[in-house]
Amino acid sequence: MKNYRLLLIALSTVMLAACASQSGSSYSRAQTRSEQTVRLGVVESVRAVTIEGTKSGIGAVAGAAVGGLGGSNVGGGKGSSVGAVLGAVLGGVAGNAIEDRTTQKAGLEITVKLANGQMIAVTQEADEQFRPGERVRVLSGGGATRVAH
Repeated sequence: MKNYRLLLIALSTVMLAACASQSGSSYSRAQTRSEQTVRLGVVESVRAVTIEGTKSGIGAVAGAAVGGLGGSNVGGGKGSSVGAVLGAVLGGVAGNAIEDRTTQKAGLEITVKLANGQMIAVTQEADEQFRPGERVRVLSGGGATRVAH
C-alpha cells in the first residue's frame, strides 16, 4: 500500500510539471538572445481553439505502474498476475488520457493582415486578448511566430 501511495504522489508531480506554460508571452531558452523579425499588421479575426495536451508517454507509464500495482492486489496466484496485467493496461490508457486532458490549453487562432497585404494566421495560447481592427506586431524567429500588442 505504501508503494501505491508513492506512485500516486509521483504521478501527480509529473502531471503538474507537464502543465508548464508555453504561452504567447513565454519564450523558450532557445528563443532568447536571438534575432526576431517584426512585422506590423491589423487583426482581421480571432477564433477560440483548444491546444491539444502533451503525449509524452509519462502519463501512460505512471498510470500503468499504478494500475499494475493495484491490479496485483486482486486475488492470489495466477489471479494476481492477471490482475496486474489488466491493471497495467487499463492504468496506462487512463494515465495517457489524464495527461492529455490536464495539459490542454485554451488558445486563439489570430488572423492578421500584414502591412504588405499578406494574410497570415497564428495560433497561440490565449494569455492575451485580441480584437479585430487592433494593430499588432507579428514576431517570428527561432522556429516560432507569435502575435503581440
